[in-house]
Amino acid sequence: MFKKRNLVSRLWLKHTDKIRYKQYKWELKNQKQLAFANFINDADKLTSPAKIKEYAAQKGCIRLSHSGNAGDIIYALPTIEAMRRMTNARIELYLRLGQPLILSGYNTHPLGNVMLNERMAEMLIALLEPQPYIDFIGIHTDQIIDIDLDYFRAGGIPLDKGNIARWCSYLTGVNPILYKSWLTVEPDLAYADTIVMARSERYRNYTINYKFLNKYPNIVFIGVESEYNDIRKIIPNIKWVQVGDFMQMARIIKGAKFFIGNQSFPFSIAEGLKVPRILETSFDVINVVPEGGEGYDFFFQEHLESLVEMLNNR
Repeated sequence: MFKKRNLVSRLWLKHTDKIRYKQYKWELKNQKQLAFANFINDADKLTSPAKIKEYAAQKGCIRLSHSGNAGDIIYALPTIEAMRRMTNARIELYLRLGQPLILSGYNTHPLGNVMLNERMAEMLIALLEPQPYIDFIGIHTDQIIDIDLDYFRAGGIPLDKGNIARWCSYLTGVNPILYKSWLTVEPDLAYADTIVMARSERYRNYTINYKFLNKYPNIVFIGVESEYNDIRKIIPNIKWVQVGDFMQMARIIKGAKFFIGNQSFPFSIAEGLKVPRILETSFDVINVVPEGGEGYDFFFQEHLESLVEMLNNR
């Protein structure tokens, strides 16, 4: 079975075994061609604004499904919101559980080998249920679905570049508004003077060192315990907030002085809220793009430190 290598693995192979590297490049090209052919052959899963309006007129609602990852669901919301604006139809969103996760060269993920489990779905529903353009959200069982928002994974769309927030728009032809907030929550004002941070084990920029944050007194971390244990090796006094659901996480991010994160789930919430935010950009996969509001991204240490100083001194 073909397995895509990450950047470090590709560079190592290129400089240590040129014959195997050429074979890998051939297999990669062949895999992409096969995936694209499958995408085109199953193109009846693609839809369009005209078809979406037809669903709305015939049924009075549009039934959508998505299986995660959690951040992918957050980034699908602007397209869902645009469907609501376009049709004024009832929007029902069904979450599919237990779909397999392919790590693409990374070793760990908080949910192991699935994209969405029941606990994660419950935490998401707490955040998404109050959003004004979603009339119903629940777990998919046997409901008939009009639009499968997972079809972006079928192979026709490059997932390692561009902007995740446009993946579902490419499937539907619906143009999302990405420079305005698409999540509505009440801020937790207890964090008004606090820097909130998250950093997953995946999608890291390994040239970056966060040790300089020790000079900033009020920093909290939101994420899983293994990520917290890792970051406190560098920032010993950082506090950990364990959230009960993602509405709580969103309220903390909304109320914070500003947010720092890499290309992981908490940053998708910060992006949806359009709070002041700094994105640690991975050299390996660049598919998150801050748009609108006070959104900043960086590759290099000097720029990170200057952005933190600027936002902290506002």
